Amino acid sequence: MSGLSRRALLGASLAGAFAPSVRAAQPQRSALDAPLVGGPDDFAFQPTTLFLTWHRDPTTTMTVQWVGTVGETADTSVYYRPANLGASAHLAIAAGAARVGVWKSQATVTKPYPKTDFKVFRAELTGLVPGTDYEFRIGKSSPVYRFQTMPAKANDAIHFVSGGDCGVNAHAVANNIQAARQNPMFAVVGGDLGYDNGRSVEISLAFLRNYSKHMVGKNGRMIPMITCIGNHEVDGGFGKTREKAPFYYALFDGLFPDTGYNTLDFGDYLSLVLLDTGHTSAIGGDQADWLEKTLKARKDHPNTVVVNHVPAYPSFRKAEVPVDGKEGTGTGVGNRKHWVPLFEKYRVPVVLEHHDHTFKRTKPLIGGLADDNGVLFLGDGSWGRLRAPQAPDKLAYLAASSGDYHLTLHRIQGKERFHLAMDENGRVMDASRTGQRKTGAVAVGG
Repeated sequence: MSGLSRRALLGASLAGAFAPSVRAAQPQRSALDAPLVGGPDDFAFQPTTLFLTWHRDPTTTMTVQWVGTVGETADTSVYYRPANLGASAHLAIAAGAARVGVWKSQATVTKPYPKTDFKVFRAELTGLVPGTDYEFRIGKSSPVYRFQTMPAKANDAIHFVSGGDCGVNAHAVANNIQAARQNPMFAVVGGDLGYDNGRSVEISLAFLRNYSKHMVGKNGRMIPMITCIGNHEVDGGFGKTREKAPFYYALFDGLFPDTGYNTLDFGDYLSLVLLDTGHTSAIGGDQADWLEKTLKARKDHPNTVVVNHVPAYPSFRKAEVPVDGKEGTGTGVGNRKHWVPLFEKYRVPVVLEHHDHTFKRTKPLIGGLADDNGVLFLGDGSWGRLRAPQAPDKLAYLAASSGDYHLTLHRIQGKERFHLAMDENGRVMDASRTGQRKTGAVAVGG
């Protein structure tokens, strides 16, 4: 086996410690319905890199993934069924969407994990019931894990966490633990996941092991991960081909099959527009054209949130913002030229940025200047990496900044969004709110 030993990959995992016991719910029994008792060491197969993500519709699908070796377990199929059933699930089941207590199965597909003899095992579960708890296991010798589909409608508050620039150090782990304590529906990681630089398989796997071990919510529910690409996923950082980001695209090519950008739509209540700040897709040209079409189609959408790695309005690095129609230079110049006018035009309320290893909140901005009808830019990626930011009195577009490790908890409630930044110890650092931007102040194309 090249690159990394099997022992290094298959270390002890705590994921099984959060797995609930399972009882057969139907008279008809199978080997999967055998009672599960004992601690995590009693299960023969526990992939320490197991995590969840989405390729499409988070209300009716879930993708289960892990990195491992062929032959670790005889059966790699994912078996799943509804767990605690709510009223909406019972209605769907009555209509034939699922049957209580009966395990369904989905075969995994495998693909190489670059620079190693490992494989990526992937199973996309489809036809799920929105807003429902599910339990699943891998084959017949793993613990039982849990997940929850997203609701079909935003009848209740939608809450998720975001951050970026993680790494694999103790601060990154502390923020994983703090994020899981918030019991978010999902986590958005805006690039620079483990800092593998497209070269280090050890670091790429360490990031997955940390996430799998600690990003577990209430009642053992695994927290799905959504990402966009950053420069430290890429050997060379910027302006490279997909082949220079081998570990990233081995894991996330389901959402990004051809380009480094895409949109993930949650019913009709949330769209995450995930961008590539010039790492494997150019900021201008095709990506900018796609972005305009994407935002135009969602200009009246209640919650269109953009996520990108390199910030348009940095808090550590230097940028000269546009003045009197003249474009500035420095960090984020491509964003400000090609993307920011589209954010302003199509009523994007908030952009999640990273890369500078600080906490920052800008003022609502139009053209780099404060405007009550402007776009809020939140960042700047200090999940596990840190720098000292510039102070707000030094940058006219900044409203708040801090040199602390942090994550942000987002809560969508009705027509408002609340954004709560907290440090690795749970201390609230900043709180802000965004509402629906008004039409008319910024022209919208026909």
